[in-house]
Amino acid sequence: MVETFGCPVVVAPMAGGPSTPGLVTAAAAAGALGFLAAGYRSPEFVAREVAELREAGVAYGLNIFVPSLPPADLVRVREYRQLLQPEAQRYEVELPPVRLVDDDDFAAKVRIAVGAAVPWVSFTFGIPDPALVTELRRAGCRVLLTVTSAEEARSAAATGPDALIAQAGSAGGHSATLSPAGYAGTSTAERVVREVLGVVEVPVIAAGGTGTAEDVRRALAAGAVAVQAGTAFLLADEAGTRPVQRAAMLSGRFTETVVTRAFTGQPARALRNRFTDTYSDRAPLGYPAVHHLTAPIRAAAAGRDDPEAINLWAGTAHAEARPGTTAEIVRSLTP
Repeated sequence: MVETFGCPVVVAPMAGGPSTPGLVTAAAAAGALGFLAAGYRSPEFVAREVAELREAGVAYGLNIFVPSLPPADLVRVREYRQLLQPEAQRYEVELPPVRLVDDDDFAAKVRIAVGAAVPWVSFTFGIPDPALVTELRRAGCRVLLTVTSAEEARSAAATGPDALIAQAGSAGGHSATLSPAGYAGTSTAERVVREVLGVVEVPVIAAGGTGTAEDVRRALAAGAVAVQAGTAFLLADEAGTRPVQRAAMLSGRFTETVVTRAFTGQPARALRNRFTDTYSDRAPLGYPAVHHLTAPIRAAAAGRDDPEAINLWAGTAHAEARPGTTAEIVRSLTP
């Protein structure tokens, strides 16, 4: 599996802008595998990016969100909306009504992957139907499913994927956990890899807390066939990371990460800021309903270059991130 990459580094999909065709192309040129992020994008946008990479003739992947069930506690989500009203006033925006159903155009994005025979297709936030995995593999796609525990790995492996991504609690951005209520985000990549390999016989890619070549070396020693890194590439020249996040990461002001549901209703690791301090303890479970509630606030804060009310997704190795080309970052991570 790794031999198709050229090196054991995978550039993680980062929804919301950082993952661009330019980043993926640069990763491929450096011998790594890069992923587009279909999350939050329209099918038309995804199709254009996929077409661009097919035209470029490089190896690439596409990450797709598995739809989530509606929030179990609608009362708490509605109460959270009321709690956010002072933020709406602060940033001069109107909060939308609670939106309970949003499948992120899942079926359309899967059709794009099948039709284009995307070389690598990964899923997060859930385990897709085995028939869908079979359809993708028959189309020529290699299928990767993201898991955070041995129990999830057993269920995922039963659907017939080519490999699993073992995501640790140290990873930046959303956790793929299927048990968000009890999620603490304390696991390391080496630990999750070993737990997953203890119950399945498919290749495993490690994810989480990767900032140096030594981090990659430890994950490979634990049994991973490759290591997926995201935060390390947020400052890459080719990444579409928002200027406000780039500035925050380079400022030296934001030194801690926290696991929070405050922005989206799903546990995610971010740089600690005013918003996480104020709302982490009061935010309900409820992805993507909470995501839609906070979206206007985050957009307005980003427009003001205010890092205190946006989701500064970052993993525990964020301090290792450096500006530079994707090729330079890939080399710095390669043992």
